[in-house]
Amino acid sequence: MKKMELSRIIYCVALTYLCFSAANAEIINKNVERVLDLSSQLVKTTYKITAEETTGKPIKEYVFIVTEPNLSYISAKDGLNKKVEVQKIQEGGASDVFSYKLTFSSPSSKQSIVIETVSTKNILPHPSEIKQNDKQLVKFVGKLYLYSKYSTSTQKTNVILSSSNILSHTQVKPFSVSSNKVFFGPYENIGAQSEDELVLHYENQTPFLTVNTLERTIEVSHWGNIAVKEDIQLTHSGAKLKGSFSRYDFQKDGRSGQSAVKSYKTYLPASANGVYYRDTNGNISTSNMNLMRDFVDLDLRPRFPLFGGWKTQYTLGYNVPSYEYLYSSGNKYMLKMHLIDHIHDNMLIDEAVVNIILPEGSTNIELITPYSVKRHQNDLMYTYLDTVGRPVISFSKQNLVENHISDFTLKYSFSKVSLLQEPLLVIGFIYIIFLFTIVFLRLDLSITSHSHKD
Repeated sequence: MKKMELSRIIYCVALTYLCFSAANAEIINKNVERVLDLSSQLVKTTYKITAEETTGKPIKEYVFIVTEPNLSYISAKDGLNKKVEVQKIQEGGASDVFSYKLTFSSPSSKQSIVIETVSTKNILPHPSEIKQNDKQLVKFVGKLYLYSKYSTSTQKTNVILSSSNILSHTQVKPFSVSSNKVFFGPYENIGAQSEDELVLHYENQTPFLTVNTLERTIEVSHWGNIAVKEDIQLTHSGAKLKGSFSRYDFQKDGRSGQSAVKSYKTYLPASANGVYYRDTNGNISTSNMNLMRDFVDLDLRPRFPLFGGWKTQYTLGYNVPSYEYLYSSGNKYMLKMHLIDHIHDNMLIDEAVVNIILPEGSTNIELITPYSVKRHQNDLMYTYLDTVGRPVISFSKQNLVENHISDFTLKYSFSKVSLLQEPLLVIGFIYIIFLFTIVFLRLDLSITSHSHKD
């Protein structure tokens, strides 16, 4: 009896311990290494997180919180460099705080995660207005520690700036400065959801160019060509020019207009041909095109230097052979192209609208995009020799960066017999003209008089 009671007591104690452990099971960030790249107009952050489950249970999901406003891009990989599924689950208390659920394909009690994020419009000019000869200074305000629902044992942060001219920065020891880099930490035993601020005020002369609107039109022809046209409205979103602009000072002094954008590089596909660059005044000849191995390097130079607050708009177009992007099997076709292309380094696009014009007679249209987009209602466009119109598939996306340069896939059906429609229309039209000419020449429309004998 005593042995049975003793074994029962031991069982109860063990069960109570297991229940207590399960109730107190939690994930902790064993180590966090953060790299904050503030060398351009974008905030690019890389997190290397080692997470552990205190009870040894496998971690299937991890909640990552983003506090940066205007988040444009997020991706995650595990310790084996496999892509981790990222799903937005909820909005935090503030409008700029979002939570993402990371789901691991190989659960383990210890997970290594690499998370990359890109946010926009978080590096602001400070002061907001400068004179023509002044340097552009900017200010960044963020979080000193990883804002997480889990506590963190150890954390380090490396900040990369565009210049060694650092006016001020947060000074929470330990920290160190080396040229254009600031190192914070290591910090230990950081509580969950720590709110300490990280502030940096420094010189940043990199181009602050914002593409306000991009309208990209892709016209597909089954006669061997795809025409691409981009209508772009561009704004220098850096410190605004204070006072008037002096062309004399700008050309005389090389230090004048340091923050102005004089030119920038656009990359086109390697097979691009028939390239044109124009605005409302006509062709812009101040550009250079270099044929590289894998792309076409196009050096665009606007008609005037772009200072803070100044705008420009232009049209860039080119042709590419359809065999590189259009695949077929019988009457089934598949178009695979970039949703957006590289416009300039560290680009920011407020809104991109993509229009895809398919050949007349295309049916069973299916669009597959690499990320979520806003679909617009399909439309029809009529050009020469069209009868029922060409299908136009349209969609848009806001807050885009270079990480969004990915391929979309458009599947559709098209009867090869329809290729004969336009040649037959031309032949029929010419035949009718010849027939009308023959009939007209054979008609005798002259008025003749007949003589009458008395």
